[in-house]
Amino acid sequence: MATWECKSLCKRYGNVQALDNVSFVVEPGRVVGLLGPNGSGKTTLIKLANGLLTPTGGELLINGQKPGKATRAQVSYLPDRPCLPEWMSAEKLLNMFADFYADFQRDKAQEMLEKLGIDPKQKIKQMSKGTREKVQLILVMSRKAELYLLDEPIGGVDPATRDYILETIIRNYNPSASVVISTHLIADVEQVLDDVIFINHGQIVLRSSVDDIREQQGKSVDAYFREVFRC
Repeated sequence: MATWECKSLCKRYGNVQALDNVSFVVEPGRVVGLLGPNGSGKTTLIKLANGLLTPTGGELLINGQKPGKATRAQVSYLPDRPCLPEWMSAEKLLNMFADFYADFQRDKAQEMLEKLGIDPKQKIKQMSKGTREKVQLILVMSRKAELYLLDEPIGGVDPATRDYILETIIRNYNPSASVVISTHLIADVEQVLDDVIFINHGQIVLRSSVDDIREQQGKSVDAYFREVFRC
């Protein structure tokens, strides 16, 4: 069964067509790059899959179900900017996730906090932007979900933090699940991807495996992306 399937999916914001007849399938056990320029429709797609938006037309299914209460228990979502309650400490956030998600692996989360030297008693409002992003990623990746939706997980962080984030994603996700990484920073994520979906102006431009791009185009995903989206 497909983890995430879109069938002729459309989304409008007033007169703006954010997604236009989008169709694709994300298979279980794959790490997929949702790649496109800023404003191409990546965040809209991810919010639809997480049930935060409603389609204007077409269909979106998570393990055969429309987004709702049942699918929220299967999806672990990282938004494009930190949205943690500033008054809470990392420890309280771990307690909250453990109460809210049956698949939350608290031991794994605590281990990652310790590895990064993050004080579990420290409140979010006392943390740097980079530390907040790490805490949010730890929470998301400590779930044993079936689909991980990561919206710009490496945007706005330094190269060393990017390396840690990518390592954390690959080491900690449920291997029978799917991971979708939305980003415009192709070169930084290319080494961890199995497949790519190129999106622009709300339409799918390309759906391919990374190996096929390298074999058929004779170039990296980043180089091919630059060619496809050349101004």
